Amino acid sequence: MAGAIASRMSFSSLKRKQPKTFTVRIVTMDAEMEFNCEMKWKGKDLFDLVCRTLGLRETWFFGLQYTIKDTVAWLKTDKKVLDHDVSKEEPVTFHFLAKFYPENAEEELVQEITQHLFFLQVKKQILDEKIYCPPEASVLLASYAVQAKYGDYDPSVHKRGFLAQEELLPKRVINLYQMTPEMWEERITAWYAEHRGRARDEAEMEYLKIAQDLEMYGVNYFAIRNKKGTELLLGVDALGLHIYDPENRLTPKISFPWNEIRNISYSDKEFTIKPLDKKIDVFKFNSSKLRVNKLILQLCIGNHDLFMRRRKADSLEVQQMKAQAREEKARKQMERQRLAREKQMREEAERTRDELERRLLQMKEEATMANEALMRSEETADLLAEKAQITEEEAKLLAQKAAEAEQEMQRIKATAIRTEEEKRVMEQKVLEAEVLALKMAEESERRAKEADQLKQDLQEAREAERRAKQKLQEITKPTYPPINPLPAPLPPDMSSFSLIGDSLSFDFKDTDMKRLSMEIEKEKVEYMEKSKHLQEQLNELKTEIEALKLKERETALDILHNENADRGGTSSKHNTIKKPQAQGRRPICI
Repeated sequence: MAGAIASRMSFSSLKRKQPKTFTVRIVTMDAEMEFNCEMKWKGKDLFDLVCRTLGLRETWFFGLQYTIKDTVAWLKTDKKVLDHDVSKEEPVTFHFLAKFYPENAEEELVQEITQHLFFLQVKKQILDEKIYCPPEASVLLASYAVQAKYGDYDPSVHKRGFLAQEELLPKRVINLYQMTPEMWEERITAWYAEHRGRARDEAEMEYLKIAQDLEMYGVNYFAIRNKKGTELLLGVDALGLHIYDPENRLTPKISFPWNEIRNISYSDKEFTIKPLDKKIDVFKFNSSKLRVNKLILQLCIGNHDLFMRRRKADSLEVQQMKAQAREEKARKQMERQRLAREKQMREEAERTRDELERRLLQMKEEATMANEALMRSEETADLLAEKAQITEEEAKLLAQKAAEAEQEMQRIKATAIRTEEEKRVMEQKVLEAEVLALKMAEESERRAKEADQLKQDLQEAREAERRAKQKLQEITKPTYPPINPLPAPLPPDMSSFSLIGDSLSFDFKDTDMKRLSMEIEKEKVEYMEKSKHLQEQLNELKTEIEALKLKERETALDILHNENADRGGTSSKHNTIKKPQAQGRRPICI
């Protein structure tokens, strides 16, 4: 019973001792976090918690920002969180942002997380047009942003349209040119392809190195008035204070570098800048809002401290961070080289595998073709065997027919022999019949003689009639003149014509000379046309190479040739030869 009471008392005491908390939401450039903070926590406690959570050691660049009635303010480290003029509704929201900017990002930003946060913040300021960026620089910066996000360019992966949903260029730049999103993407991709091999941190650092040269980079602008009431802009950055015309935020009218400022004093709403050079007038200005004046003072103090800190030796902490960063960078470099080698080996292995697969496929195709060829060969062999069998059967059949033909020929020969014998028998019978007929004819002639006397008178009468008919035919038949075998006499005008070769000969000399002259004239015309065409080609060539001529390298012959050409002389050796010939020879009489 006593133990139970004691345990109850200890639990109630713990419950009473548990501190009260409130919820805080921290918004970074790429994440949101929520923390339970004790009511007594100061700004430094919350800021350190956020930095530890992010793994950030370069804390002097950053701060927790909040908004009061459209005015930006920063959480003070030495003041309780809830004592600030913030909303009491939970969660209380703060933005973790860079408050101060480095002069040289590559030298001052050591940690990769620091570089990444600066990259995201500067990129957003450029896209929101809080930092002016020329169009060409915008495209280059966009290419580094793509490299930081997507890695090396791969045409098979990063196809057309892969940047369609990305916000990479300020709207001002897009509206300034009549270019489609595809055209912008093409130009960004062209730069992006040249950044191969850069890691994310390297691409982000290149982005910052270009951005830090922009006129509005790292400058906080405030509306002020001078003694005369003229409206001006005050710019506070890592290098000093700058006074701008409200219409021109790029070029300051006057600048006060931190190393030339002796003192900055603030009284109520008036600021006083005292230069080191006492000959330069003191510059005074004021702002209408007290909160703005406090913010200006904070930024002046912080930037001046960092300006002086950069010109001193690095602290032990910074040296340690830089050494660790160098080691980490070397380790990552070795890791990237190892990954690059592995990637190269993998690509080579994939290429080898693809080559082997291609060769295997080619060998399979060749094997398939060989099998098909073998099958066709087997089919051809079967057809040839079948054809050979048919041919053999045809040969046997032909041999059989030849044998039958031989037998038929023997039979025909035997028949012919029998026919010859029968012919001789028939001739014998014919001879016998002729002898019998001769005997019968002699008998008939003997008997006919007896009748000849009786027929003689009739024959004489018939002969007289035949002679009479013959005479009648001779009277009625046309008479033709006799054919003269000798040649007919020639007509008078042809009496002197003779086929003797001498009379046919005539003089061909004039005709040959005319034909030869015509051929020579034709060849001369063709030669002149060819010479004219060649001269035109030479003139064209001379015109083309005249600009490339080196006068100091001309020889004596070159000079003489040029002089002849200028005088209108000809370089044809044929004309040179013909001229003395024409002068020295006498005409030949033919």
